[in-house]
Amino acid sequence: MKKILIIEDENSIAELERDYLEISGFKVETENCGDIGLRRALQEDFSIIILDLMLPKIDGFEICRQVRSKKDIPILMVSAKKEDIDKIRGLGIGADDYVTKPFSPSELVARVKAHLSRYERLIGNSESKNDEIKIRGLRIDRTSRRVFLNDKEVTFTTKEFDLLNYLASNPDRVFSKEELFDRLWGMDSIGEIATVTVHIRKIREKIEKPASDPQYIETIWGAGYRFKG
Repeated sequence: MKKILIIEDENSIAELERDYLEISGFKVETENCGDIGLRRALQEDFSIIILDLMLPKIDGFEICRQVRSKKDIPILMVSAKKEDIDKIRGLGIGADDYVTKPFSPSELVARVKAHLSRYERLIGNSESKNDEIKIRGLRIDRTSRRVFLNDKEVTFTTKEFDLLNYLASNPDRVFSKEELFDRLWGMDSIGEIATVTVHIRKIREKIEKPASDPQYIETIWGAGYRFKG
């Protein structure tokens, strides 16, 4: 049984989320304080984390940042803050999805299932291929889901790795932002264009030297992105 951690300080919302997820067959743990939630997220094994932004002690952004530096499990942010800047920030530090309150509990369950399914499929695909992509000093190890630039490891979030691996697996092909979002996120989202743009920028900051002169991921103006083969 997959275990989910909900970090949410509004008990009524946490209980509603827990009830719907438990009905769907998940084991659910809840915490209403940021520092305790962070400790449990780092020390225990969870399949996915549902994370509120406004929390006592430590906010959701900081929790996401610390968890993402250690683990690559899906993180789903839930917040009453509807501003695009908050969505972009959350996605930029490693969240896999951003849902604004109020939301349908059934939609939350659907998103959780979709992220878990996609994560397991991507992990399974990379393990079964057991190979690497090597090009101009960049090495993408699909088995261990690790990235190396000039033999030095570079830390990637789950979605950053998935996006880089997908582009590099299809060199010289142009993908629109919509295509990339549908392939890697697979759900409608207000911030879909921003999501892809933010992740491309983060990847470039890590592998492009300088980021302003991309050697790997090209922007094809008016069309999308292309990985140079």
